[in-house]
Amino acid sequence: MSAAEAGIIGYGTAKYDKRPRQTLFGYLAEAAREALASAGVHKDELDGLAIDAVNLAPDTAVTAAEFFGISVAWAQVGTSGGAGPLTCVANAVRAVQEGLATYVLCLGGGAQDVSSFQQRISRFNSSISDYLMPHGFGGMPGLFAIIQRKHMEQFGTTRHQLGRIAVDLRANAQLNENALLRAPMSLDDYLSAPPIAEPLGLYDCVMPCSGGEAILVGPLDRVPKGKGVRLLAARERHNHPLGEVAPVRGGWEVFRESLYHQAGFGPEAMDFVQLYDDFPIMAAIQLEDLGFCPKGEAGRFLEANRFTHDGTLPVNTGGGQLSCGQAGGAAGLMSVVEAVRQLRGEGERRQVPGARRGLVSGFGMISYGHGLAAAAAVVEGT
Repeated sequence: MSAAEAGIIGYGTAKYDKRPRQTLFGYLAEAAREALASAGVHKDELDGLAIDAVNLAPDTAVTAAEFFGISVAWAQVGTSGGAGPLTCVANAVRAVQEGLATYVLCLGGGAQDVSSFQQRISRFNSSISDYLMPHGFGGMPGLFAIIQRKHMEQFGTTRHQLGRIAVDLRANAQLNENALLRAPMSLDDYLSAPPIAEPLGLYDCVMPCSGGEAILVGPLDRVPKGKGVRLLAARERHNHPLGEVAPVRGGWEVFRESLYHQAGFGPEAMDFVQLYDDFPIMAAIQLEDLGFCPKGEAGRFLEANRFTHDGTLPVNTGGGQLSCGQAGGAAGLMSVVEAVRQLRGEGERRQVPGARRGLVSGFGMISYGHGLAAAAAVVEGT
């Protein structure tokens, strides 16, 4: 099977909740049913399964196959936090291209709330449990506050500039019924929000929640023209930069040129961008490292553009994690699902006019002083 024949043919979302209304597998199954229905594929046709969920253990993709009642020839579990779901999708496309599977279901989700998230994150990896927790690890906002402070001091970035991300994404979320935070938000609201970890305020921080996302990979000729999505290029990079605490850059800067070279075009050709936005500062760093503006110029770039679905550069058109919430492994898959929705012309009130191609990124596996994993992919509608 040629590379052009394999791609994304379906997607689905399980309704997000501030507190779990069902188990993790309930959320995954809800999203999976919607993804299968969107492609007209029956559950019994599945022969591949990939899952990324923080609270999946002790289960795996293999035991999940038993829960779902499917027999699979290819299985994978995401291992790189918020970058994992995107790499799972990329690997699923490769598996179909190589004939290892025909239909691969990629799932991400979480059944959690704020309190259970705090307990789970303390055991997220041994770096956190063995080195950070004994010294009073204050959670994710503390680390990203240091990263933002470094960016502000090194490049002159301001909270007024970074607030553009939170405000515009909230405007997108107002058009997304599945977003948990849809109340209007102004820049003054953002700036006056209660402090969390200086310089971060409440609206700089993602809200843990419950939900699920699903992507179905298979032969593109299974769906009508205009309903499939090609993965033109995908890359990942882990543990970059080496030994740097709270870096203001990530692995995207390493693979950016090869990603765009394989895709055949660069950032200027993107109709939209779906970033991993657990904190506005990380969205800004991704814009820099993925070539939308030079390093250190994110603040001025944010001032000069609008990121709503009808803005100069549509970003996170469904509202992103900052307004939808972070449902465990669904966070990294949310951006892929929203990209597919846009490329199929099914964005409804938040549809980007004429969307044909876009960029998706992932970030995660927070460890001692930095995030270890970065991923990105260029996607195009059929």
